[in-house]
Amino acid sequence: MSETTQVLYELKGLTKRYVQKGKDINALNNVDLTINTGDLISIQGPTGGGKSTLLQMLGGLDKPTSGSITLLGQNLENMSEAQLAKTRGQQIGFIFQTFNLIPTLNALENVETALVPMGVSSVERRDRSMQALELMGLADRATHLPSELSGGQQQRVAIARALVKNPDVLLADEPTGNLDQDTRDQIIDLLEGIWRDKGLTLIMVTHDSAIAKRAKTHLMIANGKVSLK
Repeated sequence: MSETTQVLYELKGLTKRYVQKGKDINALNNVDLTINTGDLISIQGPTGGGKSTLLQMLGGLDKPTSGSITLLGQNLENMSEAQLAKTRGQQIGFIFQTFNLIPTLNALENVETALVPMGVSSVERRDRSMQALELMGLADRATHLPSELSGGQQQRVAIARALVKNPDVLLADEPTGNLDQDTRDQIIDLLEGIWRDKGLTLIMVTHDSAIAKRAKTHLMIANGKVSLK
């Protein structure tokens, strides 16, 4: 990743409409937004206001009804599913509220799953995954199943899985939503440290104002409209 600041995402007139129970919903409504490399951004807003839809667009998990979205100059809306899968696999790290760990795999194996689609050899997968767990302070938990880990430890494994592929951006959807306050603070401190040390871009959706205020840029989204808070 380059250390110089450049445009990471550019959204122009981004609109997403869908029908729910016979009613037209504008999940995103003509959104213009520029996100630079190295930004730390929080996103807040009411339920149904468009937060998850925006994160899905940034992650290449959904396509807009109209408008454009580029990631490092590449138009996501024009990519095939195979191209999107490759982009997600190499450039975007995802962190979820529910951790999304595979219960039958241990911590190390869960981290390794991020590298399998990239064609990384088994030896390199194991080495890189172990390094990612060490960064999270979980080297001694590598052979533990998710059920044998605390909520905070599971989220650290999930963060290691997101980081192991050296992405350009981390997208975190309520990353502390299932954690107690002390563990929440530890995880956010960890994410901020990673953002600062690695120079990547961190975008977090959160309902927690204490977390949102720690971001350099604080966005509000309501009725599909994005604004600076």
